[in-house]
Amino acid sequence: MKFLKAVNNNTIGGTPIGASAEDKWTGQRSIQANLRKTLRVVLSVLNVVGLLVLVLIFAMPFVWMISTSLKTMPETMIFPPEWIPKNLVWQNYADAWNTGPFLSYFVNSVVISVGILILQMLTIIPASYAFARYKFRGSNFLFGIVMVTLMIPAQLIFLPVYLELSAFKLLNTHLGLILPFASSAFGIFLLRQAFKQISDELLEAARLDQAAEWKIILKIMVPMVKPVLVTFALFSFIAHWNDYFWPLVMTTNETARTLPLGIAKIREVEGVATWNILMAGNLILVAPILLVFFLSQRQIIKAFVYNGVK
Repeated sequence: MKFLKAVNNNTIGGTPIGASAEDKWTGQRSIQANLRKTLRVVLSVLNVVGLLVLVLIFAMPFVWMISTSLKTMPETMIFPPEWIPKNLVWQNYADAWNTGPFLSYFVNSVVISVGILILQMLTIIPASYAFARYKFRGSNFLFGIVMVTLMIPAQLIFLPVYLELSAFKLLNTHLGLILPFASSAFGIFLLRQAFKQISDELLEAARLDQAAEWKIILKIMVPMVKPVLVTFALFSFIAHWNDYFWPLVMTTNETARTLPLGIAKIREVEGVATWNILMAGNLILVAPILLVFFLSQRQIIKAFVYNGVK
């Protein structure tokens, strides 16, 4: 009778029937949850460690350049090398600046890099808009030709460009270093893809309001792809600020030479490699690029997550 009563009450010996199976299932779920939590923590730690390793890999050469630029000449020859200089020698920057007409080099670099960027903006924006928003005979063929130019290295065409600039008396001039880069196939491709993501309804509404095409470009298209434009502008500025080959080929005197050529001249003084002076010169070269990057990094981040108007 007691057994039947226990069965009727769903209990045996004071313990509910099926309680052990339920407790076992609950315990397994708890173990699985703990394992998942532990796995997430381990993956987070590995992610942080991996990011730190990448930062060290990319940052170490830059840190070493800064360290070397503040050392004395004997300290640069010590092995094993010391990361922290015993005495900070700020004079190295003044010595690097005074090894040549660095102010002239700096002004030339600014004029050429900014001049190229302005011309590229004037050419790639209308070209990208035409390729993205107009369907005309031969548009795909012409865009294909633009893309093909990306595959042609500058070293392959420098001779005919040099002869052409020489015929027009443009060697050793700022204009001679700017005109060969008046447009950019990469910029046209990048901006075309951004323009294609903008909703057609916006353009139709603007045309219904009788807006001219140049107003549509300047008032609607350009503001909406501003992050992409800023990113391209940064890439273009860095590429031409650091360019060594074209200024070397297209100049024969100091009139239009740029900072990279000036840095190359200070590698050796009296037959000895002055690494501390050279690293100080390299920091002078890199400083404007870092400044431009920090000022535009927010727009660059937006460009990489840009998805257009939905």
